[in-house]
Amino acid sequence: MSKDDDYDKELRKLQIALVRFQQAAIASGQKDVVIFEGRDTAGKDGVIKRITEHLSVRNTRAIALPKPTDHERGQWYFQRYLARLPSAGELVIFNRSWYNRGGVEPVMGFCTPEEHETFLRDVPGLEHMLVGSGLNIVKLWLDISREEQAQRLKARETDPLKALKVSPLDGAAQKKWDDYTDARDQMLRRTHTAEAPWVVVRADHKKTARLNIIRHLLNVLAPKAISKKIPKPDPDIVFEFEAAALNDGRLAR
Repeated sequence: MSKDDDYDKELRKLQIALVRFQQAAIASGQKDVVIFEGRDTAGKDGVIKRITEHLSVRNTRAIALPKPTDHERGQWYFQRYLARLPSAGELVIFNRSWYNRGGVEPVMGFCTPEEHETFLRDVPGLEHMLVGSGLNIVKLWLDISREEQAQRLKARETDPLKALKVSPLDGAAQKKWDDYTDARDQMLRRTHTAEAPWVVVRADHKKTARLNIIRHLLNVLAPKAISKKIPKPDPDIVFEFEAAALNDGRLAR
């Protein structure tokens, strides 16, 4: 059996478990938010597609918001995100989230330093309130190496099937690598809390990352009757953030 066959077989098992998890979540009224953040080309789209592929369209929303309108710019920063939080029995997946203000916006000059600082100060309290209201929040940072990102950006430029993935921000991903690294480090340090921790995924190998992310989600969100049958994710691939990871090689620099 090839590696691709092994991957497909394991993915099917995990997707069946995801369906069973959602059946239980709908029945219990569980409210779940999964936040995907990470470097450009880190694989967010691909893993979200595999997670949602067989889930209920009515009870699952994958949200990737465009840049704010003039009207939204006049609102409280968090407003347009909070309006999309789940009701009972729903799973909402943010493909980039309010954490845009923790990374892309300050690096690209889309917010002021004061707005960035206010965000970092306020977001732990906001997430404290959300978790206290009965919401489950899973925050995932997908991390890739500079070399891997360069290869993926090049593939976007040459593969016509990836043309819709090309973004005006792609050109800054490599040029501003160090700035993005600094913003990532500050964001992880200041917004990692016991109630809403950051979980880091080493995502240079897409298929390995996908399987381990789904294992993690099932282990933290699914009822024990389901999660006990799912292997824990590989701790070398998926791990809860800690300050030591900034300097010990686990996070790309």
